[in-house]
Amino acid sequence: MFTPGVTTSHTHGLLFVISGQALHVVRDARPMVPTGEAGTALYLGDLDGQPCFARVLGTEAPPEGSEPMPLRQLFGALADEEFAIATRALGLTAWEHDHAHCGRCGATTERSSSERLRSCITCGHGAYPRLSPAVIVLVEREGRCLLARNARTRMPFFSTLAGFVEVGETLEECVVREIREEASIEIADIRYFGSQPWPFSNSLMIGFTARWASGEVVPDPTEIMDAGWFAPDELPTVPPKLSIARELIDDFVRRHSLPRPE
Repeated sequence: MFTPGVTTSHTHGLLFVISGQALHVVRDARPMVPTGEAGTALYLGDLDGQPCFARVLGTEAPPEGSEPMPLRQLFGALADEEFAIATRALGLTAWEHDHAHCGRCGATTERSSSERLRSCITCGHGAYPRLSPAVIVLVEREGRCLLARNARTRMPFFSTLAGFVEVGETLEECVVREIREEASIEIADIRYFGSQPWPFSNSLMIGFTARWASGEVVPDPTEIMDAGWFAPDELPTVPPKLSIARELIDDFVRRHSLPRPE
């Protein structure tokens, strides 16, 4: 079990070394997170009593025998808890890099010894790690779900619609607005599904399901390449088992699958 922490007296443990959006691992029968001396690495917490540290590959050499592997490819290859810690390492090292200097006066910041905080050594302004909340929604209509291809990322699969929450907006208001803006339809019966931290954009993805209420799908061309309603047995290529988008789609398929005759 992983127990988050801010400080430790230990100087040796698992090293989650980040390079871009890749993690340095030792390739064996399966990828393994290397161990070593922490140095100035950021302490993350303990995994089954073993300290975990994170740092960005820089002037210090990578752990002996390790090589970078894209984090997305490590899903299912690393143990679930190790993968979760790796995504935490990605987000927190990015935060440390972005807030090495004060956003108010430009002076150097330093780590707090009591909480996850970087404080300015001159004016005292503090910067906590911040997440960007985003909603992700699976809309249903008469046993079919709305899936679309993103025009900006141009990934080779259809997925559920998503968007970032604006200032002063509730999650439910964001769900309605995003579906209206991206697909030109109205929805009802909005229900919470689950959430997932998404370190590749420092987001917290908050999943919902909803029911089509009115209108015909007209994709916003700046956001959507293609969109349509799909039956559970006629799905296009969908995201891999990494994101909450896939969890929403898999849940839709389960709920609409006919029971096999006895």
